[in-house]
Amino acid sequence: QVSLVESGGGSVQTGGSLRLSCVASVDIYFQSNMAWFRQTPGKEREGVALISIGGRDTFYADSVKGRFTISRDHANRTVDLQMNSLQSEDTAMYYCAADPRRWTILQDAFVKADFQHWGQGTQVTVSS
Repeated sequence: QVSLVESGGGSVQTGGSLRLSCVASVDIYFQSNMAWFRQTPGKEREGVALISIGGRDTFYADSVKGRFTISRDHANRTVDLQMNSLQSEDTAMYYCAADPRRWTILQDAFVKADFQHWGQGTQVTVSS
């Protein structure tokens, strides 16, 4: 059964750090490019970071470049998002997502938040 389970959300002060983690079921992890998205009430879901199946290629939204790092661990079937220098505008529900389509197609899907499998989300709140 397809499963994506996020953890690591919470509250942090401006300038602080959080690390989100997502465990994927074995039937999707090894076939899927993985990504993190976020959404705030009243706004569309936006792509934050994307990583290829093998972990060699990554892509970031301009708003998080240099602050966030996506990585994956094949031994544990996890995809992590290290978030540093957090700002109030990073406050959102963060979602892990997976999609087996090839990388060249997926970058467009990332922009459109059009991924095939989604987790339930974990809340991140950044306050001053």
